[in-house]
Amino acid sequence: MRIAVVGGGPGGLYFASLMKQLDPAHRVTVWERNAPEDTFGFGVVFSDETLTGIAGADEAVHAEMERGFARWTDIDVEVDGHRFTVGGQGFAAMGRKELLQILQRRAAELGVRVHYRTPAPDVEELRAAHDLVLAADGVNSAVRSALAPAFGPSLDRRHNKYIWLGTDLVFEAFQFFVKQTEWGTMQIHGYPYSATGSTFIVEMHEEVWRRAGFDRTDGREFGPGESDAFAVSRIAEIFADELQGHRILTNNSRWLNFTTVRNERWYDGNVVLLGDAAHTAHFSIGSGTKLAMEDALALAACLHERPGVPEALEAYQAERRPVVESTQRAAQASLEWFENIGMYAGQEPAQFVFNLLTRSRRITFENLKERDAEFAALVEGGFGAHPGPAMFQPVRIGPLELNNRIIVSPMDMYSAVDGVPGDFHLVHLGSRALGGAGLVMSEMVCVSPEGRITPGCAGLWTDGQAEAWRRVTSFVHGGSSAKVGLQLGHSGRKGSTRVMWEGIDEPLPDGNWEVIGPSALPYGPGCHVPREATRDDLDRVVADFEAAARRGAEAGFDLIEVHAAHGYLLSSFLSPVANRRTDAYGGSLERRLRFPLEVFDAVRRAAPERIPVTVRISATDWLPDGTTEEDAVEIARAFVEHGAAAIDVSSGQVARHERPAYGRSYQTPFADRIRHRVAAPAGVPVIAVGAISSWDDANSILLAGRADLCALGRTHLYDPQWTLHAAAEQDYRGPGAEWPVQWQAGRRRPPTSRTDRIPPRLSLLRDGVSGTAHLRWTPERPVGVSA
Repeated sequence: MRIAVVGGGPGGLYFASLMKQLDPAHRVTVWERNAPEDTFGFGVVFSDETLTGIAGADEAVHAEMERGFARWTDIDVEVDGHRFTVGGQGFAAMGRKELLQILQRRAAELGVRVHYRTPAPDVEELRAAHDLVLAADGVNSAVRSALAPAFGPSLDRRHNKYIWLGTDLVFEAFQFFVKQTEWGTMQIHGYPYSATGSTFIVEMHEEVWRRAGFDRTDGREFGPGESDAFAVSRIAEIFADELQGHRILTNNSRWLNFTTVRNERWYDGNVVLLGDAAHTAHFSIGSGTKLAMEDALALAACLHERPGVPEALEAYQAERRPVVESTQRAAQASLEWFENIGMYAGQEPAQFVFNLLTRSRRITFENLKERDAEFAALVEGGFGAHPGPAMFQPVRIGPLELNNRIIVSPMDMYSAVDGVPGDFHLVHLGSRALGGAGLVMSEMVCVSPEGRITPGCAGLWTDGQAEAWRRVTSFVHGGSSAKVGLQLGHSGRKGSTRVMWEGIDEPLPDGNWEVIGPSALPYGPGCHVPREATRDDLDRVVADFEAAARRGAEAGFDLIEVHAAHGYLLSSFLSPVANRRTDAYGGSLERRLRFPLEVFDAVRRAAPERIPVTVRISATDWLPDGTTEEDAVEIARAFVEHGAAAIDVSSGQVARHERPAYGRSYQTPFADRIRHRVAAPAGVPVIAVGAISSWDDANSILLAGRADLCALGRTHLYDPQWTLHAAAEQDYRGPGAEWPVQWQAGRRRPPTSRTDRIPPRLSLLRDGVSGTAHLRWTPERPVGVSA
């Protein structure tokens, strides 16, 4: 093959070397615009998984890298004068310059032709003269730009400012400094990469950056290789204590905003993207060099295994894309956490550290307990008043006390007849109440026949329906320790549709009943066009909610939730996607809030003081012109001011063309933001929902302070006794998980299949901490190098 590589960084050089090893007859040419000695950045961090792949593909490169590694297992976090060390992590780092030199030598040994100080020819010229063109030319890829219509790039420029520096202070571990300054929160990401130096990345929100005066050089054009001397001097002043008299090192160091790069396609014909040209992931969770070298391994293997270039490039994208997207999801969570780090300034220091360590959702409490049981015990012990996991600590929602923090989320069952719940509802909610959750929520109970989603939806517009609900609440109260909540809602423009298993959101064939909305805009193509609600309509809806709330109290519910999420009537008033009114109920957020607040106030009036009234909101519409995260903060604030006893934070389902960023616990960051900025200062708990699927995730969310309770839906469909099983799996017995007396013989976990594995009898004690390896980087320093 004739192969052209644009970019002589680690990814491009490593791929070139691998291809020459696979077949020395390949003619591989690399174009690199910089000189071989030009290297930007300081240290590069690798995972054990990546190093295993490198060792298998090229032992010579791996052996040279191994000789240059700094290795350690600890993370040190210094916050508000408190210092914490968490062990058991595992890191390997080396200087970027040393890595590049290893790869340059290896490429030369294998006969790769490299043109240094030479811009690559035009991509069309290259693709015509070569079988394969690899674009490894970085985040500002010229190849990607030239073929943008084919690749479909999106570039997301983030809010924080960062500057990549080094220091001759050799850290012994990964080092986070979190510093509260008069201008706001600043942080250092630091780690050793040799016996003589460490990476020293300074990061802060752009607003903090401006208040601190770093914008003095904003807009200035720096020459090639020139660093921002003013920034370096200012950083040396601010972080003098942390630097301990050591120097800051520079290398083309100037302020940047991180840009997340994504592409719809990674290849076009015989041109393929690799590394930062194809994707970026924030430096706080890993290394772009690591990802680029992993790409190179996968691409070389696919080219070797497949019969032709088209098949190989398709296989490469299919193999790597899911891995990279998973990394990018974790990186997105991490970078957003650091963008909002000032929000956590009031957290207790140990909780803050746990929050920092679990920010990407890749590390959970159980992961951390395996790595450093002592620190995990410190975090768990500081959370609740009673021994045991966080999820089994009691919590209050207004006057209502729950014996644990797990909620069975509202889930529509579409199994009522004329709005009357039947035996199915008794068994469905009763079994989940027996299963140990602290609070079991009804499905959305509709306040009028016209407020139903489907003909199978349950209601509370008649006394007969209330009596049927009393049968359910009486069973829950008599047979379990759970409380039972009522979610009240009106379908709005999403009403008069088929039941879910016959076609979700599909209109009924006969039209059946008229639907209303804030504006005459359908939920999506093929959906009903609602009639714009009149003042009389709105008055009727308010009265219906009030009457339903009164019936709910009489039916024995312990809590009432107003459903203002998921695109139903109240949610559609809140969203600019659905609400285009020009009267007092449309336009600004304050006006869009007016009707949902009228409804909430009516429900609060109807409910006795002993019954807390909460609200569920959609924190984002997942649409560019929809409700934003900042809107959600203000929406939550308004409901808290009107007496909401808790905020239940969901998202989306406001319009069919939404683009949610699904993933594990993907909605929790919205709850986190609302909790810290609005709810916690007001003493109002926040409920997190959305793909929380394990007790470990629930404990991690609670311990980090991202929410006060966790609501799980599908998980409880899979296992109605999920909460009790979670208690058994954690060896917890206590008031937070009360087994029905009839089931108490089943509290022990059933024995599993026999194993002949013999567990170790003895374990090493390192640094005096049983079970935790605290490996520090303490190299022998050359003569004349300060400690």
